[in-house]
Amino acid sequence: MKEEERTCSNGNPRIQTILFLIFLVIYITTWLGNLTIITIVIFILHFHTPMYFLLANLAVIDISDSTVTAIKMLRDLSSHTNTISYNWCIAQIFLIHFTGGAVVFLLAVMAVDRYIAIYKPLQYLLIMHQGTCIGLVAGAWLGGFAHSIVQVALILQLPFCGPNLLDNFYCDVPQLIKLACTDTYITELLMVSNSGFLLTLVFIALLVSYSVILIKIRKHVTEGKHKALSTCAAQIIVMSLKFVPGMYVYDRPFRVFPGDKIVAMCYTLITPMLNPMIFTLRNREMKDTIKKLIRKMMSFAIKESK
Repeated sequence: MKEEERTCSNGNPRIQTILFLIFLVIYITTWLGNLTIITIVIFILHFHTPMYFLLANLAVIDISDSTVTAIKMLRDLSSHTNTISYNWCIAQIFLIHFTGGAVVFLLAVMAVDRYIAIYKPLQYLLIMHQGTCIGLVAGAWLGGFAHSIVQVALILQLPFCGPNLLDNFYCDVPQLIKLACTDTYITELLMVSNSGFLLTLVFIALLVSYSVILIKIRKHVTEGKHKALSTCAAQIIVMSLKFVPGMYVYDRPFRVFPGDKIVAMCYTLITPMLNPMIFTLRNREMKDTIKKLIRKMMSFAIKESK
């Protein structure tokens, strides 16, 4: 298939400038929040635990997920051009589903981590040792890779010979598949089963798992009960922010609805920005550590200015 130009949705220059500033602030905030979590987990010994190791990896994926869409989007908005080559469009779809799939599997791993911590507290560190954690994170990335390869393989089989207007800020399967000049019904069913159906199954399984965990915490856990509830609540909120928009986009036939762009923004930009805020605000240890770091940085800055 020859390389073509896919033109994304246009807007007037003033609106594009406003959107550029909004998305730039969101992207910078995403980097700052997630990089703070990564730095704390790497350099502070107290956070060298399985739960925080998984949280730091979630932060890495959030930065990657946001970068895939934000960089091209910001470039287009700043230059007031809205074109993308066919090859980069396919690459963007692959990377979006690679990081998105990795997030889904990693959230499942984090639920397993909480289950073991609550139901087998004495064996927790023996089960969730470093090798296990690295293997689970690698499995999450491999799961995302396998999911993404299937999506891209289905797209590459389609012929494109007609219009080339994508009604979105970035390339994704629901918009691109509508440009194919052939019947895509079977392909759409395969993609929905690989994305939306998979998301729904994992989401239901995680809701059941967290329900079991919360019941166990409320009835049997006495020491550290508030911390355990707070951690699980944060993970449920993050899980919902990721899964619900994803199911809305991929769990139905690929038709265009008025709210699709807003949901797409929530899925790819807003959620990666909110995740570190949610985990930080609901985690006293992380919150206190960040406050100490800010005080140290301020005192250092004051000393340097004198």
